[in-house]
Amino acid sequence: MNLLIVESPSKAKTIEKYLGDGWRVIASVGHVRDLVPENGSVDTEHDFAMRWQIMPGKEKQIKQIITELKRADAVYLASDPDREGEAIAWHILDILNAKHALNGKKVYRVAFHEITKHAVLDAIEHPREIDKNLVDAYLVRRALDYLIGFGISPLLWRRNLGRSAGRVQSVAVKLVVDREREIENFKPVEYWSLTAKCNHSGANFDAQLSNFNGKKIEKMTIENNAYVHEILEKIGEPEIVANVISVDKRKTSRRAAAPFTTSTLQQEAARKLYFSSRKTMSTAQKLYEQGLITYMRTDATNLSVDAVNEIRAYIGKTYGDAFVPQKPNVYVTKSKNAQEAHEAIRPTHFDGAAPKLTGDEAKLYDLIWKRTIACQMTNAEFDSVSADIETNNHVAIFHAVGTTRTFDGFMRVYTEDKDDATDSDETKLPPLAVGDKITVTELLPEQHFTQPPARYTEASLVKKLEELGIGRPSTYATIMSTIVDRKYVEQDKQRRFHPTPGGWVISAYLSKYFNDLVDVNFTAKTEDTLDDISNGKRDKLDALRAFWGPTSQMIDGARGVKTTDIINAVNDIMHNHLFPDGNDKCPQCGGKLGIKLSKFGAFIGCENYPQCNYTMRLTDTDKTAVDTSNPGNIEKSKSTNIDLGDGISFRVGRFGPYVTNGTKNVPAKQYTAETITLDVARDLLENGIKKAEPINLGENPVTGKSIFYYPTGRYGAYISSNRVNVSVNAQPSLDEAIDLINNKKPSTRKFTRKTKK
Repeated sequence: MNLLIVESPSKAKTIEKYLGDGWRVIASVGHVRDLVPENGSVDTEHDFAMRWQIMPGKEKQIKQIITELKRADAVYLASDPDREGEAIAWHILDILNAKHALNGKKVYRVAFHEITKHAVLDAIEHPREIDKNLVDAYLVRRALDYLIGFGISPLLWRRNLGRSAGRVQSVAVKLVVDREREIENFKPVEYWSLTAKCNHSGANFDAQLSNFNGKKIEKMTIENNAYVHEILEKIGEPEIVANVISVDKRKTSRRAAAPFTTSTLQQEAARKLYFSSRKTMSTAQKLYEQGLITYMRTDATNLSVDAVNEIRAYIGKTYGDAFVPQKPNVYVTKSKNAQEAHEAIRPTHFDGAAPKLTGDEAKLYDLIWKRTIACQMTNAEFDSVSADIETNNHVAIFHAVGTTRTFDGFMRVYTEDKDDATDSDETKLPPLAVGDKITVTELLPEQHFTQPPARYTEASLVKKLEELGIGRPSTYATIMSTIVDRKYVEQDKQRRFHPTPGGWVISAYLSKYFNDLVDVNFTAKTEDTLDDISNGKRDKLDALRAFWGPTSQMIDGARGVKTTDIINAVNDIMHNHLFPDGNDKCPQCGGKLGIKLSKFGAFIGCENYPQCNYTMRLTDTDKTAVDTSNPGNIEKSKSTNIDLGDGISFRVGRFGPYVTNGTKNVPAKQYTAETITLDVARDLLENGIKKAEPINLGENPVTGKSIFYYPTGRYGAYISSNRVNVSVNAQPSLDEAIDLINNKKPSTRKFTRKTKK
């Protein structure tokens, strides 16, 4: 029997059907091992040696692999065909070697980019060794993220600056903040346009002023209303007669967009389906595991020869030979280091009935199907006509343009948003010839103002990161979800990103003290280095030393900075954002207002505190005076000690609401002073602890593991994450839990193992 190990259970079921008897297919369920979540797990003094541990909950998978391996003749490591997949295979092999579980059995690494019977069998026929270069690139990436997390994050917690600083996420936040700063500093500029309502032989059309008194009219040429009136006076009153002085007819064509990469799939799914990046990738993962699409983490745009032939055959059969180009369409990958997969994202089959899908899977599959078919179809063709129309007094020339689609080509199947817009704005001109008389029935001046740059959406931010060379296909969805989950940015109803106060603060801090880490060129260069390691062009240790040297100096320098100096620096950077009108005077005492930090978040306060207690909430849209006993305007019950009777009271403590009878405290976070009752309190005290399930407080940004609150334990309530437990009096907030877990000192107790005689 042969044992084949993949990442997900659903993929395992699909592949086992293809292989049949003599094979056992099981799943690792993603990564099985990670760095020990302690300072020093990457030893910078000894060639960056890394200490690993089996991830909590993954002991079951390791045990199953070892059990199945005992009955197997060989093991095939078939994790995903990218850097992370290679790392999973390497971790599994390293664990099996450490446990002496192989006993001379042969080990093969196989990779396939689509889960079809042909692809799986072909991969098994052509196994290879684990790619050391890909593993080294993973190790460098993991070490860098760990060193930044353990190096910078404690500095943030200690000063209440934020939850964490990620190598790529911080750059994404800075892009959002910088865009917001551009918008705030933007000064609109007035300009005007002049449209002529024209008629020829009963047909109406529009033309735009393009020349006045021999001067070409550009977009910003007409600066004000006075200039408009000057133009109107010289042109004369409608109805006026004009003459066609030139007509230009040409045929144009438009080529289909390339098949999807990870980035373009996320962008188009956001625009057309309103999917988040996370939703797009989780849905694509399900389609891939069912064998319906090729691997969904790729920055390549090419298709296999077999796939192209199938697509061309389908197009000819379904739409006719006119829609099949003479030669296959070839697309050049824009990413300079495209290496994550061999093909673009495409369906695995193009014949037979469509798969029976529903909901999000059906929508995304349909999008991928249409884009893939369209990319191998002929161009859409258009007739474009433009005409210049001069007034009889030779003062002004108006330019009219008309476009008509003459052949659908790929647009029969699929159009991008930009194609849809062009198609909907399609205009037709009546037949025109030089010398034709045109009646101008009306002249319509219109005032415009230049617009600030648009805020980023998920689609446009992913596109920007890709253009800058920051991040890779497997990371975009994580970046988007992380910056939202950590409350550095938020989205409005139009799904546009706005930086939160916390995002402004952490971006200002990192820009001041860790400028390289949030510099787009520095981050892009790091990604290039990882690609060079993947391709065998750069040594792992050389890359780590080159990165850690300047980074450790930045961290050491930031440790010695006083909190007051940090606040002053943040204030300098954020001053125009906080006080766009320049007025930073306290309305109560005349002192200077500025950013203040607390465990509740950032807020605006007076420099004369505590003599002056004036504060304001810090948001993007509102700055309102708040109670200084609760900086940041954090809502809490006005009454923090309410006697409910029978010796039971409701209180609000450091970790939130709870009920107590004097000897027992039970969390009551879901209740307020207005909703708590004696009966509810009794029930909580009698049954709450017994019924309470562990509560997931959120993710620890340093380790990436969840933190759970357990209301009861052998020694009372506690929190736990990645085998680290800390006792608490009541349920803490996520930030408090992160601080407690990451700063717990190792136990000094010694345990002696007892053995039976």
